[in-house]
Parts: sequence; structure tokens; C-alpha cells
Amino acid sequence: MSSPPANASPLLVVVSAPSGGGKTTLCQQLIATRPNVTRAITCTTREPRPGEKDGDDYYFLDAATFLKRVQAGNFLEHATVHGSSYGTLKSEVLSKLRKGLEVMLNVDVQGAAAIRAHAEGDAELKRALVTVFLMPPTLAILEERLRKRGMDAPGVIQKRLSVARQEIAQWRHFDYLIISTTIREDLRRMQAILDAEQMRQCRAQPPEIV
Repeated sequence: MSSPPANASPLLVVVSAPSGGGKTTLCQQLIATRPNVTRAITCTTREPRPGEKDGDDYYFLDAATFLKRVQAGNFLEHATVHGSSYGTLKSEVLSKLRKGLEVMLNVDVQGAAAIRAHAEGDAELKRALVTVFLMPPTLAILEERLRKRGMDAPGVIQKRLSVARQEIAQWRHFDYLIISTTIREDLRRMQAILDAEQMRQCRAQPPEIV
């Protein structure tokens, strides 16, 4: 298990990938192996599923409250998916960073772009932000992964692949690119990125030498 260097400032790690690209698994693996990493709890307007708890799995909001939060500029990013709204609160991210925790966000390319834009106007977020794009080696491999999941009809898979082409074209806007191979190797590369970022001059806090 890996821990951040002493006196290092915490990171806000934003991971994006096409649907089926493995970003959820990568984030789960990183959180499981790096004790100082936590996920930001997302707000949503959908109904809780059996076993889900408010403030643990999600912050469950009604549509009116969610809209007020949007209008107040409370979200770093937000989107509507299958009729339900989802969003990441700026206060949720900053409170965890200020506790010394590294915060992991798993978002699409539009969400990553919104977070980058917010960070440009916020020195605290800009200092913490690291963005990573996880890309499949080929679209054929991504298609195979989507089929193996068994969650989508063939027509839906083709739509996902069409969207994936557009998302992959955005990789140059990210700090790092990982070409996905195996879960173990993707995790190793992700850990190497975080270790290197912790030692960057802009984040390092060396001890006083007397």
C-alpha cells in the first residue's frame, strides 16, 4: 500500500475514459490500495436503491434543491443521465482536500472540462488538480469489453462506441494518458502518476534545514 510523502499537499485526481474503458475499476483499485485516497460523494436526484445511504453512497436531493444548487454555482460539474441529475459539490471536494485527503473523481470528458475551468479561477483547486485519461488500445477491444459486460443491446453498444470516438479525441486536454492493458498494470501506472505528482515542486513542502 502506498502513502503520500510527508508534508505533501493532497491531490484532486480526475479520471475520465469512454464507457466501458475501465475508469470505475481503476478508481476502486486505487482507493483500495492507497489509504489516503477517498472518493467525492456525488449528489443525485434519482431515488436511492436498496441498501444505499444518504451521505454515504450519494447525497440524494430533490430536483428543485438540485436546481437551486446549480443556479448558486455550487457544483464543480453536473450532468443529466437517463433523466436523473448528478453533480459534484465544490464544498465536498475542498473539505476533504483540507483534511489532507486525496480526492478521486470519476467523470466523463465534459465533467473533466468543467472541473478544469473551475480550477483556472481557484488557486486551491488548481494546485491540487491532476487529470488522467484512460484509453483503450483499440475501439475493437473497447467493443469487446462492452459486449462482455452484457449490459447493453447491440444498438446501444454502437452508440457508445460512436460517443467513445468523440471522447477519445479529447485526450490531449488531460495531464496524463494511460493506454489501458490489464487492471494490475493500469493501477501501477496510476500509482506512479500520483507518486510523481506529490513530489512536484509546486506541491512539495520540504522540511526546514537548520
